[in-house]
Amino acid sequence: MSSQTNSAPLISFEFFPPKSAEAATKLALVHKKLAHLNPDFFSVTFGAGGSTRDKTYEAVLQIQATGIAAAPHLSCVASTQTNIRDILTAYKNHGVTKIVALRGDLPSGMMSAGEFRYANELVEFIRQETGDLFEIHVAAYPEVHPQAQNAQVDFANFQRKVVAGADAVITQYFYNIESYWKFLDDCQSAQIEIPIVPGIMPITNYTQLFRFSEMCGADIPRWMRKRLESFGDDKASICAFGEEVVSKLCQQLLDQGAPGLHFYTMNQSVPTLKILQNVNLSKPV
Repeated sequence: MSSQTNSAPLISFEFFPPKSAEAATKLALVHKKLAHLNPDFFSVTFGAGGSTRDKTYEAVLQIQATGIAAAPHLSCVASTQTNIRDILTAYKNHGVTKIVALRGDLPSGMMSAGEFRYANELVEFIRQETGDLFEIHVAAYPEVHPQAQNAQVDFANFQRKVVAGADAVITQYFYNIESYWKFLDDCQSAQIEIPIVPGIMPITNYTQLFRFSEMCGADIPRWMRKRLESFGDDKASICAFGEEVVSKLCQQLLDQGAPGLHFYTMNQSVPTLKILQNVNLSKPV
């Protein structure tokens, strides 16, 4: 196990772009509440096959205009060199300096990924086009990408993104802390020294969590599944248990040297704020 930093932890929050005016209004309130914590950045996701491209762009510019950095997701899927070049220019013109570069998910029925097959190709292209203008964040899977042939192939894919020019890493969420430390050890052995920030998923809805975890390959430990299942439709108990478990996970990560925490907020503020309060990184909700 390797510690990464002794400095103040970097905190960041992920949103998905709102699909309606009502959702946009709600997200603006969530953003305002989380902005009080002065996070390092807010990232904004990119739908399968670029399906939310315009809404991502709109949300990024709105966040960037508030004075806290926005980090748009850019995806290989359905992207061309031309449209990536265009959007990089647009973001540059609006003062955006952080990018989350991903392979992305192919929508159902789409057979071709586009001109970029893998995230390392996208990272390399961004570097070729813009030099060091953007701070590039990439993804990592401590519990192995669900589509990877095996753990060794998955790690080799990750290494290629680092070599291509990544500045920092955001992991998929996990609840087995040992998987994160093992991943850090592997990175240390491979002389990868950029920050590897653990992704954190608050627990508020077991059905939704189970579905997400099946898709992304994040393991829900058996003891956690059994406890969550035992609550049935008791949302208050699910939220209370989730807050306790995830707060403990975050405290262990911070105590043992994780460089920060990246929260998958699901466009909600309260679950994340409660966890940060529990680890003494926020005022009472």
